[in-house]
Order: sequence, then structure tokens, then C-alpha cells
Amino acid sequence: MHRPSLLLTLLTLLTLLTAAPLPAIGYRPLPHLRPNSSDLRFGDSKKYEGSSDFVHLRYHMGPVLTGSITVHTIWYGQWQKSQKKIIREFIGSFSAVNAKHPSVAGWWDTVRLYTDQTGANISRSVRLGEQKNDRFYSHGKSLTRLSIQSVIKSAVTAKTKPLPINPSNGLYLLLTSDDVYVDDFCGQVCGFHYFTFPSIVGYTLPFAWVGNSAKLCPGICAYPFAVPEYMQGLKPLKSPNGDVGVDGMISVIGHEVAELATNPLVNAWYAGQDPVAPVEIADLCEGIYGTGGGGSYMGQLLKGKDGATYNMNGIRRRYLVQWLWNHVVSYCTGPNALDQ
Repeated sequence: MHRPSLLLTLLTLLTLLTAAPLPAIGYRPLPHLRPNSSDLRFGDSKKYEGSSDFVHLRYHMGPVLTGSITVHTIWYGQWQKSQKKIIREFIGSFSAVNAKHPSVAGWWDTVRLYTDQTGANISRSVRLGEQKNDRFYSHGKSLTRLSIQSVIKSAVTAKTKPLPINPSNGLYLLLTSDDVYVDDFCGQVCGFHYFTFPSIVGYTLPFAWVGNSAKLCPGICAYPFAVPEYMQGLKPLKSPNGDVGVDGMISVIGHEVAELATNPLVNAWYAGQDPVAPVEIADLCEGIYGTGGGGSYMGQLLKGKDGATYNMNGIRRRYLVQWLWNHVVSYCTGPNALDQ
């Protein structure tokens, strides 16, 4: 790809500062193409997990999150207590090193391999910080990418119990309930991350949005716990926590938090030449959840006595979370790999 001229680069930056935010590549668990259902069921079992010949992930000298990470959650819309508990315990499991193997903390170990320009690793410490409820849909039930930033502004500037401002080691996680639509939700993305604009929020804060797809598109964003209508004959897998929408959100949340830690301002770890649409450490492993995964085959997973499918353990719960790109060995890795 050719390099733009200096004038073009400056014009592009001015455009980005004045236009609607362009998120880093959003995540969806299914590929855009529609493979046939038999391919999804009996997909190739070869060990595919990435290729060092074609992936060129580089560090672009931007900051990563080396200090203790605090995740501030904004619950937008109507959420059940049981749903919040599933997500809170997942975030709390990132640093739970004593959890049963294979663990969420073991999955986070891949993120910790990434460093800043001083050689400091991303923090092991990830904790759930202050949270904010937006039960009455302060910005409506249809959000744009600009109004998402306005929701975050409302949370950090609220008159009562505002979220703390933590630009250096805080992550702001906006979670929308199953009756909220966000631009490109279901069609293009199930979640995305970027950073807020000072012109809107007053600060530059790394954030991610993830939506509950239970009503709008579970077959797209909660796969494999729901399947699209076009996959005739393919049965959904049983979700580990009994909530298809929220269990589907878990891998998307993991995807976005891992990329926020390694590329919070979209100028640190990514592949490709375009920082506006980078290919990041979770993008490189979309659809891979176990050994042999690749193409339309998720890899070898675990099944509980209750029939639920998962691939890692949290503090008290089980989760299905995609693998991440390991730049040390140049392929996707996860705690449930059979060779570990």
C-alpha cells in the first residue's frame, strides 16, 4: 500500500477529529461469508491457528496498559441482576490466577506478553471499577457512534456518582441491553472499541461497546449458542451460563478488552498499514476457540456434565472465549490448547 503525502495525512487527521469516530475493526463471531452447515459441523480439523508466513503484527510505539487496569462498566438499558453477575464475574476472572485450568487468567497471559517501548508488560491486574446504570435510555434506543460517546460523557459527568476519569489505565465498557440498536450492529459488528474525543467527552478515554443480541440477531452475535436461519440442520450449542445473549457477549467483551489493553489509542500493536482500520490481536484469531480451529471449525472445546460448551473457567463460572494472537510464537493461543 502506498504511503499518503504529508498534506493528505494532515487532512485525514483533521477529518477524523471533526467527523464521527471510526472504530477499530469491530468483532463478530461468524465470518462474513456463508459456509454451508455441513462445513460448520464437520470442519477441517487440521491445526490451523494462524500463520507466521502471512501475519506481520508490529508495535507502532503507542502506549499500552502496563499499570493496574480498571474496567468501568456502563449498563445501558434494562439488565437483569443475573446477567450483570455473569459479566462481572468474567471481568473479575482476568486476574484470578487460582481458577481451575484452563482459566480466563491463563487466556489473559497471552495479552500480558505484549509490551510498551520500555519493555514493560501489560498488567496482570484487571479489576472491575465503579459502574453506572442508565436504565432509562438517556440517549434513546437507537445509538450512533457519536451518541455512544455522549452516553459515556453522561456517565463521567453525572451529578450523582459519576464514573471516575482514568485516561491512563481505565477502560470504559458500554453494554447495551437486548432492545437497543447501535449503528452496524448485527450487520457488520457485534462490538467495537476506540477512544473518546475531547470535543465530545472532555477527555481521551479508551472505550468499547458490546451489545446484547438476544432479540436482534442471536444467530450472528451469539453464535454458536444460536445459529442463523440459513444454517439449516445445525443445532445451537448449550450456553454455559444459561443466557444465550449474555454468553454470546462474553467472547466479544474479551475480544475488545484484549485489544484495548494492547492498542488503546489505535497506535500500538496491530497489523496492516491503516491505523484507522487496524487488524489487532483478537481480529487475527476470530472464530478460533480451541486446538485445530480455523476456517469454519471452532477447534476442540470442552463439554460439561450438563451438556454446556465452554473452553475456560472463571472464578465460579465457565465461559467460551476466542483465542488471541501470540506474537512470540506467531500463532493463536489459548489456555485450553491440547499441547499445553
